[in-house]
Amino acid sequence: MTNLITCDLSQIRNGEIQDLQGINLSGCNLSGANLQKADFSGSQLMGTNFTGAKLQGAILRCNLRGADLTGADLTGADLRGADLRGAILLSAQVENISFAGAFLGGAILTNLDLSDADLRGTDLRGVNLVGACLQKADLSNSNLSGADLSQADMEEANFTGAILEGANLCRGNLLCATIDPNALKHTFKEGTCIEGIFDN
Repeated sequence: MTNLITCDLSQIRNGEIQDLQGINLSGCNLSGANLQKADFSGSQLMGTNFTGAKLQGAILRCNLRGADLTGADLTGADLRGADLRGAILLSAQVENISFAGAFLGGAILTNLDLSDADLRGTDLRGVNLVGACLQKADLSNSNLSGADLSQADMEEANFTGAILEGANLCRGNLLCATIDPNALKHTFKEGTCIEGIFDN
């Protein structure tokens, strides 16, 4: 693995380096960096500061535990299988993003627009998704145990095979969502709109 000390951070900030596979940038400050289409496959980015960074189309299939992605542009980014436990994604742009198979336990995803997002098989245990937009998102086979989905808009979302034990759905919208009604037995759903829920 490449060590941070061998890298020219000025080039990274200017978006001139796209191949960043297997690099160790843990704890590095890359706020506002231009990293469009950069390939971070297999890299260590634990606790890295990406606030406001441009990461459109970036490949981030790597260790991002505790990374700060507040306000980052992740449009079209590939985070399949990424470790995002404890990461902060407040106000991040996540259009056309793929989180399939990612680990998001303890991540802060408050008020994110995850409509149409690919979240298949994702570990979302204990995740803060308060007020998030999950319209038409694919959450099939995901684990949402203990997740806070209060006030979230989950209209037409796909929860086929998802685990929802202990999830907070208070004042959420599950209109026309695909979900096994039995999966809602052990959730908190006071004031939740569940009209039109159907079992796939």
